[in-house]
Amino acid sequence: MTYGIVKALHIIGFTCWFAGLFYVVRLFIYNTEARQEAGTERLVAQLTLMQTRLWRGITNPAMMFTVVFGLALAHLYGVLTGWLIAKLILVALLVAYHVFLGRIHRAILAGTSAWRANTLRMINEVATLFLVAIVFVAVLKNALTLPVIATVLGIFGVLLVGGFLVYQRVRTRRSK
Repeated sequence: MTYGIVKALHIIGFTCWFAGLFYVVRLFIYNTEARQEAGTERLVAQLTLMQTRLWRGITNPAMMFTVVFGLALAHLYGVLTGWLIAKLILVALLVAYHVFLGRIHRAILAGTSAWRANTLRMINEVATLFLVAIVFVAVLKNALTLPVIATVLGIFGVLLVGGFLVYQRVRTRRSK
């Protein structure tokens, strides 16, 4: 396969993977909230089905697709440069996050999850930080310095936390 084809397949894979990561945690949140209300058995069953299909049918395969074509790209580069090492480390951490979400998924399915919806909302933002960091590393390559990535992630972190806090206030006001 040519470099362009491998790169296109890698981009398609990580786009699907991130879509799955973003949406599956939202389903965790809805499922967790629905389990706390009486008379929502049908809703819980539907959310559980959606969550399982997304996890097994899109998120897991997209992760494998991304990793396979990402490693193929790394092989085509032929040399491990600083930016590529940084990207591989970030992707390894993202895979660990994916495994962590898999544990949450299994706990929700088993009815043993102790996760609260608000905590899951915060966990949901982790994928955004990974996406920002990985894209900046891949696009800027060797022009990216540690202070630049720390600044970018710091700004995004503040925006995400600020948005989360504003959202919490809005939800609290609406529920009163």
